[in-house]
Amino acid sequence: MDSTLKFTTLGCRLNAYETEAMKALAAEAGVENAVIVNTCAVTSEAVRKARQDIRRLRRENPDATLIVTGCAAQTEPETFAAMQEVDLIIGNTEKMQPATWANLSPDFIGESERVRVDDIMSVTETAGHLIDGFGTRSRAYVQVQNGCDHRCTFCIIPFGRGNSRSVAAGVVVEQIKRLVDQGYQEVVLTGVDLTSWGADLPATPRLGDLVLRILKLVPDLARLRISSIDSIEADDALMQAIASEPRLMPHLHLSLQAGDDMILKRMKRRHMRDDAIRFCEEARTLRPDMTFGADIIAGFPTETDAMFANSLRLVEECDLTWLHVFPYSPRPGTPAARMPQVNGGAIKARAAQLRTAGTQQVTRHLAAQIGKSHKILMESPVMGRTEQFTEVHLSSEHPEGKIIHAVISGHADGHLVA
Repeated sequence: MDSTLKFTTLGCRLNAYETEAMKALAAEAGVENAVIVNTCAVTSEAVRKARQDIRRLRRENPDATLIVTGCAAQTEPETFAAMQEVDLIIGNTEKMQPATWANLSPDFIGESERVRVDDIMSVTETAGHLIDGFGTRSRAYVQVQNGCDHRCTFCIIPFGRGNSRSVAAGVVVEQIKRLVDQGYQEVVLTGVDLTSWGADLPATPRLGDLVLRILKLVPDLARLRISSIDSIEADDALMQAIASEPRLMPHLHLSLQAGDDMILKRMKRRHMRDDAIRFCEEARTLRPDMTFGADIIAGFPTETDAMFANSLRLVEECDLTWLHVFPYSPRPGTPAARMPQVNGGAIKARAAQLRTAGTQQVTRHLAAQIGKSHKILMESPVMGRTEQFTEVHLSSEHPEGKIIHAVISGHADGHLVA
């Protein structure tokens, strides 16, 4: 790959995954002297950050072709078309097509439209992009699903990603076999709305069916993780896998968003607070070492102090460990942006309370691990992660990608020590 080819990734793990696929496509097409910004649209702040990065990258690379893609490019291409720093805007579908990268010479761009963004809602399938994983040589990410059929009132993502579509199970299994053959010990299944996997496939299999099939057909895979899920859509086969498959890691990140029933209704979520509590209790009964992460929004429109208190209590009632706290900011084009807004100072204070609660939960989790033996997948010579995805720093060096057994001796600064 040409040294003048630079990628900047904003936003989610799926975006990072797709950046790796774009790197391969661009290298294969011989693209040179280009800067590609893979944007996020989840909040207005994310779009502001993208524009800021684009201006900086143009100053640093005055002669390069500057290309903007990703969810923000898909949902508001006009924003980036209005920036003189930008040469080309590519949609989320187009960025994954080899033909796009084969036609990126400066002459071609000069002769064609600057904006190449088609209707994402017309896309009916997603490819299983074959990349070699990223981040570390110990863990690989496999995209099994894209898009979302739900219309939560705060979320713009379906308009950036399109409707839900699944990668066929056979393609997923073959890709994971290939990654295991290359030495990866752990694979993470990723997508936009992972629990909707299979709804568009023949016989409408569920995510649990895919998990069980992977574990059966790839016996040499040491560890399988699933990324963020909608707990209300967890199927019976997934619960069976949680209960019976030790190679499925005991860590689930839940898309909860709030802990108050009225706010959940106004968000157009599909669960109530009792559903969330019940799921966590059931999963932990099936797998006692299960840990949970969760997304929670602070200060959603109309949220009162009492409603927020319900969300804050949910942290303990579900025994959540890893919190992703999002201070609400109105996203133009979403129904929530038209609802009565919460004062900005209150939003900031509530987000701080949630983060404090999250820090306390992490400390509690870390303290409970002292004296326990853990299987740790090494990400660097002196750092690895437990099955619950807890970071561990070790006093001696070990080969990257190896799974070792170690006894936890303490914790510091949000990680374990062994």
